[in-house]
Amino acid sequence: MEVKGKIKLITETKTYGSNGFRKREMVVTTDEQYPQFINIEFVQDKTDLLNNFKVGDEVEVSINLRGREWISPQGETKYFNSIQGWRITKLNTEAPQDVPPPVNDGFEPADDFNSDEPVDDLPF
Repeated sequence: MEVKGKIKLITETKTYGSNGFRKREMVVTTDEQYPQFINIEFVQDKTDLLNNFKVGDEVEVSINLRGREWISPQGETKYFNSIQGWRITKLNTEAPQDVPPPVNDGFEPADDFNSDEPVDDLPF
């Protein structure tokens, strides 16, 4: 699955436990009639994927939905969901700045390529 939108927030990488579990979160605001604020987590080596992005970038994030079951000490069962990112790409929403405008060189294309008459547009 993919989520497209603008980056609203990127957190710092946090490390948990003695095994060094790493986690980093970002929030993407979708561009729709009722924008959604989607919290996406990146874990372990995927946390480094966010290093080249900043707040305001338009991105597409490939995600997996994760669900888990937890049984409390009192025996009550609860279910939790998370959204994990595994790939992120910047969307090119702006026109390239280094492309020159078209040049008007004074020549126009022939009007009718399907006619039986030869096109006489030679300068001599």
